[in-house]
Amino acid sequence: MNSKSSVDHSNKTERALLVVDIQNDYFPGGLWTLYGMDAAADNAARILAAARTSGDLIVYIRHEFTTNAAPFFKPGSTGAQIHPKVQNLKDEYVVVKYYTNSYRETNLKDILDRHGIRQVVICGAMSQNCIDAVTRASFDFGYDCTVIHDACAARDLEFNGMPIPAKYVHAAFMAALQFAYAKTISTDEYLASEKK
Repeated sequence: MNSKSSVDHSNKTERALLVVDIQNDYFPGGLWTLYGMDAAADNAARILAAARTSGDLIVYIRHEFTTNAAPFFKPGSTGAQIHPKVQNLKDEYVVVKYYTNSYRETNLKDILDRHGIRQVVICGAMSQNCIDAVTRASFDFGYDCTVIHDACAARDLEFNGMPIPAKYVHAAFMAALQFAYAKTISTDEYLASEKK
């Protein structure tokens, strides 16, 4: 790879796809199952195929906690591995993170800047945590952000004794991101725009 000060233009566009935390523990049978994760991963796989065809830079974000006491994504576990539906190719970046924000103590920004990236397309999980964090941070770093809302998934939450179903959690966070941080569109809308 080139040094940090140079720009690698081997990708054909100034756009990167960030595939965030689509890992085994979020799927049925995993330690932290999300609502609609299978459908979100299927859509992410479609976006991934289009990104590969377009020559976009592809960066996988993989979360791993630092302790086996974690509720999911335990270090070195099968649950912390990227799910087969969106498995990375050998030459695609995989950034391992230990915090909600994908930029914190990782080389993600360096990778994007080295490749001259100006736009990021974001998919993955969880809508209310890592997708929210990476989108807001990307916007604050000056990237133009698009979130593929039906290629993201959430989990039921509770606040002050009030249960909040995952579909409402997801919708609230997508609405908030759409208001100030990102364009939020469906997989079909994104792929249709790519054909123009």
